Amino acid sequence: MAVKIKRGGWSWGPVETAKLRTLSVGAGVQSTALALMAINGEVGPLPDVMIFADPGAETGATMDHLAWLEAEVTKRTNGRMLTLRVSNGSITETIERRAKGTVALRKDGQPSRFVSAPFFTENGGMGRRQCTREFKIEPITKQQRALLGYRPRQRIPVGSCEVWIGISTDEVTRASSATESWCVHRYPLLEQRMSRHDCEAWLQRNGYPVPPKSACVFCPYRSNLEWRWLKENDPAAWAEAVRIDDLIRQSPNMTHREYLHRDRVPLSEVDLRTDSQRNGQHSWLLECEGGCGL
Repeated sequence: MAVKIKRGGWSWGPVETAKLRTLSVGAGVQSTALALMAINGEVGPLPDVMIFADPGAETGATMDHLAWLEAEVTKRTNGRMLTLRVSNGSITETIERRAKGTVALRKDGQPSRFVSAPFFTENGGMGRRQCTREFKIEPITKQQRALLGYRPRQRIPVGSCEVWIGISTDEVTRASSATESWCVHRYPLLEQRMSRHDCEAWLQRNGYPVPPKSACVFCPYRSNLEWRWLKENDPAAWAEAVRIDDLIRQSPNMTHREYLHRDRVPLSEVDLRTDSQRNGQHSWLLECEGGCGL
């Protein structure tokens, strides 16, 4: 039964007032499973468009998987479900400019500020997390407004856009209401009571590839397991992470030095071995988990 929304927020089930349904895809396990479940008719109604916000720092494996997913969605829906990529610039380039002490110019000719990322600081703190909003949320919101046919700052009727987000039961605390009154968040995986493991099992059961975890190459939220997997399985991405880790400490006028790893030492020097490996014992279980891209 459709749910009528009086104001922006979130919905359990389809939104009756929606003029546009979008699927925000990150090309990881959960959003991939959600997109494929939609085109197989297991959740609905079918979204009008699948949107990927490119921060300019994803791994090559993630971008390759995204290209496959876009092609699969287009083929299976005969183009009824559009696939779009949007961007608000490259977070990698902003880090490089900061290290050089230069700034880019906005369209109005004013200097563009540096977007803070949650890097670990030597005083025990972390930087502000602005990157998700500016490189993921804002470009998708801008695209949704354009698809609805409204100009910037033009009023949009409440509940006009139903936004699907692939959050599973094991990360339910990430689920939140939409901040724009004309948007309504919907979490179909929560409706289906599906965990990340359930999503992986669904993909395997239906003959689809299980993608690696989607995140910026230099995302500081990676665990040691994830850093180790990157180093062992994607040398190019690891080298880029090490390069960025070095760059963020070259920025002029820095109050506290920053690091990608929570140990607050250069990434190239971090001991990523497990306790058993440090003691001369190798864990095949951990190797298997790393190979799954967790």
